[in-house]
Amino acid sequence: MVLYRGSAGAEILFLTDLLAEVARRMERNWVEVEPEPRQDGNADVNASGSSMHALSHIRQARIPPHLLQRVPGVLTPGAFSFCEVDSGFGPMLNRKMGSQGFGGAVPPMAAFPPQRYHYFLVLDFEATCDKPQIHPQEIIEFPILKLNGRTMEIESTFHTYVQPVVHPQLTPFCTELTGIIQEMVDGQPTLNQVLERVDEWMGKEGLLDPSVKSIFVTCGDWDLKLMLPGQCEYLGLQVADYFKQWINLKKAYSFAIGTWPKNGLLDMNKGMSLQHIGRPHSGIDDCRNIANIMKTLAHRGFIFKQTSRRI
Repeated sequence: MVLYRGSAGAEILFLTDLLAEVARRMERNWVEVEPEPRQDGNADVNASGSSMHALSHIRQARIPPHLLQRVPGVLTPGAFSFCEVDSGFGPMLNRKMGSQGFGGAVPPMAAFPPQRYHYFLVLDFEATCDKPQIHPQEIIEFPILKLNGRTMEIESTFHTYVQPVVHPQLTPFCTELTGIIQEMVDGQPTLNQVLERVDEWMGKEGLLDPSVKSIFVTCGDWDLKLMLPGQCEYLGLQVADYFKQWINLKKAYSFAIGTWPKNGLLDMNKGMSLQHIGRPHSGIDDCRNIANIMKTLAHRGFIFKQTSRRI
């Protein structure tokens, strides 16, 4: 990306026309970067890779010829001064920018590029656990953050603790790991009741409207691929369709940055120089960290896409 300073009014007017046309076409065309190879070999991915909205990715064929014909006459030496872009956003983006004739990485953008979804629903379960592991595990914290896809700000929160029924007493290991004590789950709704409340919340927030595009986001595939469907199967409950496709933030991060976050949120925060929010393994705090990482990636031009699904 470059910044310019025009030396003549006509040149500025021309670039205004050019950039306006590019903006209109960027709204209608997704300029996609081919995906990086998957690092975890997961076969449930049905859409991978990343997309970037940047002027450098717009092909000449997408800009009207009458505007392109004027480029050589306007972009003359001395007519504009260019500002150096930041470096280090990741090898994949560096390579893509380099392939377009630019030497630097994509810097933070002044405004968010359009996302494919109106809302992102950030979710992170905490569940009963012990060493050795207990079976079945049961969800004991159920948080969801409704993230606006245009502003990447949190608009609404659903959060409740959940009463486990198979192993109603939390183990010392579980409390130490999650910070959830017995009094926080006693008397709370069961999973069946929580799922009903989630559906009511989704309806109240307009997320069940077919014209509204939303998708869940998790840190890993465990929450919606294993934990929720596994407990629902054990209890004889149906899994709502909106829980059957999601974005795995680990995969999205690896597509954008080029490295796999082995330690999840800790690695992602460190890799993007972000301060960790709250307590690790607190479901609601983990959601806040996920939202913060997503906002930072979106601010740098990353377009989030579905990575995972469960049939």
